[in-house]
Amino acid sequence: MLQAVIKKNDKQARLLIGVVSFVVFAAVVVLSRVKLEVDLGFDVHLFAKINAIINSFVSVLLVAALVVVKQGKYELHKRLMMSAMFLSLLFLVSYIAHHLFAGDTKFLGEGIIRPIYYFILITHIFLAAIILPFILFTAYRGLTAEWPLHRRIAKITWPIWFYVAVTGVVVYLMISPYYGQ
Repeated sequence: MLQAVIKKNDKQARLLIGVVSFVVFAAVVVLSRVKLEVDLGFDVHLFAKINAIINSFVSVLLVAALVVVKQGKYELHKRLMMSAMFLSLLFLVSYIAHHLFAGDTKFLGEGIIRPIYYFILITHIFLAAIILPFILFTAYRGLTAEWPLHRRIAKITWPIWFYVAVTGVVVYLMISPYYGQ
């Protein structure tokens, strides 16, 4: 097992994780209701494509990290997970940019695909809204070398994070034909 990277301070960690999670959630909610009419000189839906690419990489990193941790390659696991977290931060910036400059796009699909799309979208949004504190607490437990707690919370965090990353790509693929309509 790896050594602790940071000193354990649960009180400070809870406060910091709570504040960061609230600020990110509030920023996404508030900024998703704002649309800036600015000509960026390129198709603003490029941000959505970037988001899908980032989510694809995050999905791959999460699977790779799961595989290597089961092989006992803890340092590689840590690097893969930190990379997934960094890409998720980039995703957040790109996601906010997309909504600021593109606004909302209506899904125009009909028939059975419509309820499927909305089921995927609603579960994706709900789980994306709650996953950040889980990710941060899981990382905190790993960085403080509290392995039993890290493993216990990772069993909850990993599948939710993976679902959010994969369904983010699926939502993009389903909605992207309607951009600009």
